[in-house]
Amino acid sequence: MKKLLLIALLTAPLLAAPGHLERATIAGRPLAIYTPAGYDASRAAAYDLILFFDGDSYIDVLDALKVLDALPHPPVALFVDNTANRLGDLANHRTFADYMAGELIPAVRARWHVTRDPAHTTLAGYSAGGLGAAYVAFRHSEVFGNVISESGAFWRGNEGTSEPAEWLTEQFRTSARLPLRFYLDVGGGETHRVVNGVVFVEANRRLRDVLKAKGYSVEYVEVPGAQHEPGHWKRSLPAAVAYYCR
Repeated sequence: MKKLLLIALLTAPLLAAPGHLERATIAGRPLAIYTPAGYDASRAAAYDLILFFDGDSYIDVLDALKVLDALPHPPVALFVDNTANRLGDLANHRTFADYMAGELIPAVRARWHVTRDPAHTTLAGYSAGGLGAAYVAFRHSEVFGNVISESGAFWRGNEGTSEPAEWLTEQFRTSARLPLRFYLDVGGGETHRVVNGVVFVEANRRLRDVLKAKGYSVEYVEVPGAQHEPGHWKRSLPAAVAYYCR
């Protein structure tokens, strides 16, 4: 019995050490920055980078820190504060996309040992944040190569409007394919109509179809019965993050 117990203890997976979270104002915006346990600014290989919109929600409600700690090779993570003007940031706004690529990312690279490779740089968000992740990557694929969208609000129009409906989907349909990869998660129960009459889950399905027709790499997950709410996004987050951060 003692021998079996010793074998079990020796072979049991070790609990991952927690990373470090600090708060700072970078490029004029309050942020939280996660660095993995054992973060080494002098190592040869730069760290992958993942950015979460609605950052405090991902920390406090969706347990993103636990998800990151559990990864074999955690990235550096940036939790972006969008509380001051959420839809002004995330609802297909060019100014915000340009700020992300031209101001925020250079400032982060200057301070942390993170990748300059778009293929290892991921944007993540839920609802308007999922839309924002796809839009910012569309505008600046030279910086951001991967998108995680949880229940993305792809029904929206351009620059914060509701018309024309599904504007970003049409941009992907009519433009040349970009070097982007997508992880799209949506609830099968998100059957509500929004202000311009679009059914929420159907907008996600149409984006999926457009992206696949253009030859994009798309992982699409439609969770049966799941609704537009944080419990769904929390349950879906580990698989979404692990898709890019292995």
